[in-house]
Amino acid sequence: MMRTGLLWLSEQQQVFRFVRRNPLVRKFAARFVAGETVETAVLAARELNARRITATLDLLGESIGQASEAAQARDTYLQMLDAIARDRVDSNVSLKLTQMGFDIAEDACFANMSAILDRAKAGGNFVRVDMEGSAYTQRTLDFFYQRLFPVYGPHVGVVIQSCLRRSGADVDTLIDRQVRVRLCKGAYLEPPDVAFPDKADVDRNYLSLMERLMERGNYPGIATHDEKIITHARRFAAQKKIDPAGFEFQMLYGVRRDLQDRLRADGFNVRVYIPFGTQWYPYLMRRLAERPANIAFIIGNVIREAVSPRR
Repeated sequence: MMRTGLLWLSEQQQVFRFVRRNPLVRKFAARFVAGETVETAVLAARELNARRITATLDLLGESIGQASEAAQARDTYLQMLDAIARDRVDSNVSLKLTQMGFDIAEDACFANMSAILDRAKAGGNFVRVDMEGSAYTQRTLDFFYQRLFPVYGPHVGVVIQSCLRRSGADVDTLIDRQVRVRLCKGAYLEPPDVAFPDKADVDRNYLSLMERLMERGNYPGIATHDEKIITHARRFAAQKKIDPAGFEFQMLYGVRRDLQDRLRADGFNVRVYIPFGTQWYPYLMRRLAERPANIAFIIGNVIREAVSPRR
């Protein structure tokens, strides 16, 4: 019930307009969103690099309905890639196809994606195409296979969600084509005929997909904060003699920083997903909806950090 409510709240623009003006809410959001500009996002990535952690930058926003908005998002990504190269930041970028005009015209979306991928390729960088709700899964993969991957190969990858029933077949195809995959659980509310309704089934599918990707995939990103899954991944890598350099753990900005540092100290690659931009409210609501039981834990950590004496 709480998860459904949080996902509903993520879509309410009138609530967003209210909370964006609220300093307490902005303080809370600042832990998980690196400001609203390219400059603040790049600074956050540089701070992660100082901890020997890599980053991926993501301009928040999706389901764009105007070509001018898609062009503006494209230009922000170009600025992002230029700033990463100029400041020698160890970071790639992630984006959504609907942010690039996917719902307006696929040709226009391809033109925007080509501009970004050309810039990334020239700088030796990488672009991750995020997965959206299940209504976009097949369209996204078709677009990726037919228009992006044949041209940009190692400079572009996708995301697969373990909550979806179809993901096993999708992972096998992606492994066969040696596409770089980020594996996550999924943050969208989906019908039970499309997605597993029970968390235990989502987790079980995650482990199955993760093992396949670790054994046969192309540098998979294991995106989770679940310590049981991380422990399983570590044990599986040891049992199968999988080189830790062949995969990376991925986490969200501001979440489990202690675990990020611990994994890095143990010799594992860690990448942190850094969202930024004005559309932080829908993102934050979806993240809270993933695990509503963590709301009290997160709020408690924010309060403790706020009242701790500065050193």
